[in-house]
Amino acid sequence: MNYRRQGNDFEKLAANYLKEQGISILQLNFYCKMGEVDIIAKDENYLVFVEVKYRKSAAKGSAVEAVGFNKMRKISRVADYYMYSHHLSGDCSVRFDVVAIEEGHLRHYKNAFEYIPVC
Repeated sequence: MNYRRQGNDFEKLAANYLKEQGISILQLNFYCKMGEVDIIAKDENYLVFVEVKYRKSAAKGSAVEAVGFNKMRKISRVADYYMYSHHLSGDCSVRFDVVAIEEGHLRHYKNAFEYIPVC
């Protein structure tokens, strides 16, 4: 099984869902030396960084629980770099969401976690 291809399919599913909710997709799979963010979007005045997690079942924990502290910290660093590289000010309203797909159900967690500062 090609897990990267499967991941891309679920990320596209999540992006389509977000579009249906009126959220504009700016970029899929933004990579930099700090890491990667699955989806970067715009929801009204918010710049939204979205992590997509898939679990076939909740037997080993839910999809949203799979986004732990280290992943949150990494996404925060990628968000810093994205904003810096796109000349966005620190006044920009930012939100960190998770789209969890498990057992055939998609759930969007807005403001799933707070920004984790560098120090």
